[in-house]
Amino acid sequence: MKFLDQAKIYVRSGDGGAGCLSFRREKFIEFGGPDGGDGGRGGDVWIECVDGLNTLIDYRFQQHFKAKKGGYGMGKNRAGGKGDDVVLKVPAGTEVLDEEGETVLADLTEVGQRIRFLKGGNGGFGNAHFQTSTNQAPRRANPGQEGEERWIWLRLKLIADAGLVGLPNAGKSTFLAATTAAKPKIADYPFTTLHPGLGVVRVDGREFVLADIPGLIEGAHEGVGIGDRFLAHIERCRVLLHLVDGTSEHAGKTYKTVRKELELYGAGLEDKPEIVALSKADALDPEQLKQQVARLQRAARKKPLVLSAQSGEGVTQALRALALVIGESRAEEASHEVHEAWRP
Repeated sequence: MKFLDQAKIYVRSGDGGAGCLSFRREKFIEFGGPDGGDGGRGGDVWIECVDGLNTLIDYRFQQHFKAKKGGYGMGKNRAGGKGDDVVLKVPAGTEVLDEEGETVLADLTEVGQRIRFLKGGNGGFGNAHFQTSTNQAPRRANPGQEGEERWIWLRLKLIADAGLVGLPNAGKSTFLAATTAAKPKIADYPFTTLHPGLGVVRVDGREFVLADIPGLIEGAHEGVGIGDRFLAHIERCRVLLHLVDGTSEHAGKTYKTVRKELELYGAGLEDKPEIVALSKADALDPEQLKQQVARLQRAARKKPLVLSAQSGEGVTQALRALALVIGESRAEEASHEVHEAWRP
């Protein structure tokens, strides 16, 4: 299955059915009167968050979704049936945006969430509805109300507890493969990772979800490389693990390059808790390692972790550091929810 995290689609709710203009005409019935039924309501457009999906590929080849029209009213006071609804099934973490792609109309983050996005048009009244004491034979019936329509964007932001950031070939995919059951593509050339990847980490009896995204390079916010669009997938993360390639020319400059792109992207990424780690430590001799650690510490203004996903050195310490921040964030969130729910 291919990964697709953005799709533009057209949705329309159903028109209401028209009311019926009819009179009761039966043998031996002296006073028939109006008996036109009301039209049925048009179908609604629903958006539902379901389990088992992690891509929007279903909306790649079909972009138009229309609910059915309501049934027409009929004689003998028979009302028209309601039109069939359209249900758009999306993965957890999907945002619904307007046609310009700026205003968020809905955000579905939990499996089971279901919203009625567009309401179907009401059915028209039949002539039986207009009968009064002074108008015993109304010759009037309403047409059905038109449904709603609009173009929208569906944008998927993966839901993960921790995210990996860094330049291409910083060892992010190797780290993901070493700590989870995920099997990302790993090679010795830049931009091996073209799509985000997820994996479940287990450490000290605790679990959390780790996300890997394509690498950033200088100018990514302007579209250089493959751009910075994939940063949306770590917007929901509680903590970032910033991997800096120990074999790079200058670890401090490498760190600042990625931090600059995070700040230019915005969306609060620059303010998220960050754990800095020097990767590929097994490829450095002691003198080089000491020099790179010192450069990275000056740039990040914190002592970095030293690890090698290939040999396993320092990996457990990095996972424990991530788990600690995630646990504190979850506890704070739970405490906030309790306070919000409390009423005197």
